[in-house]
Amino acid sequence: MITVHHLNNSRSQRVLWLLEELGLDYEIKFYQRDPKTMLAPPELLKVHPLGKSPVITDGDLTVAESGNIIEYLLERYGAHSGLLPAPGTPERLRYRYWLHFAEGSAMPWLVMQLIFAKMPKAVPALIRPIARMLAEGMRSRVVAPQQERQLRFMEDELGQQGWFAGAQFSGADIQMSFPVEALRARGGLDGRYPNLLKYLEAIHARPAYQRALEKGGPYELLR
Repeated sequence: MITVHHLNNSRSQRVLWLLEELGLDYEIKFYQRDPKTMLAPPELLKVHPLGKSPVITDGDLTVAESGNIIEYLLERYGAHSGLLPAPGTPERLRYRYWLHFAEGSAMPWLVMQLIFAKMPKAVPALIRPIARMLAEGMRSRVVAPQQERQLRFMEDELGQQGWFAGAQFSGADIQMSFPVEALRARGGLDGRYPNLLKYLEAIHARPAYQRALEKGGPYELLR
C-alpha cells in the first residue's frame, strides 16, 4: 500500500492528484502546519530526515521530492497510463525538462517573493519601514522581472501544443501545476497570459484533480 504523508496546503496535493490519475489504491496520513511558523510538524521527521512534504512510502521504500515521486510512480505504475511520453521522443525530453523546471527554476523565485513579503513583519517594529523598503525594492527590481520572463516563456511554450510536454497531458503538467497556481495566487499571472490561464482551467476541471481535493482537504497556497 502506498502512503502519502500529506501536509496541508503543500506540494503533496499534486501527488494525490497523480495517484488519482493512475487509479492506484493509497492511504493518506495527514499533517498540519504550525499555525505560527507555517512549517511542517516534527512528526514528519520520523518519515524522512528533512521532515518535509511531499514524501510517500511504498512498502519498505521511502520516496521524497515532488519530481522524484512523480518519476517513481510513473515509471513503476504508469508505463501504460499515457502520462509518461515514450523514451527517445522529443516529448520525453520536454517532460523531463518541465519536471525539473518546476522546482529548479520557477519555485526559487516564488519562495523569494514569499520571503520578501513576510520580511517586514519578521523584524523589530523600529526598523520595519526600512525592511519594507528593502523588501519591496528587491521584489520589484529583482524578483518580478525574473518571474515575468518565466511567465512569458511558459506562455509561449504552452502555445505550441497545449501542454507542457507536447500535445498530450502528462506528468509534467501535474508537476508544473504548483508553481503556476502559486503565480496565480501571489500575483503576476493575469490576462496577459491566456495560455497559462487556459491550462489552469483545464487541470482544475479534470475529475482526478477534483477527487484529490476531496480526499486531501482544503488547498490554499501560502501568500
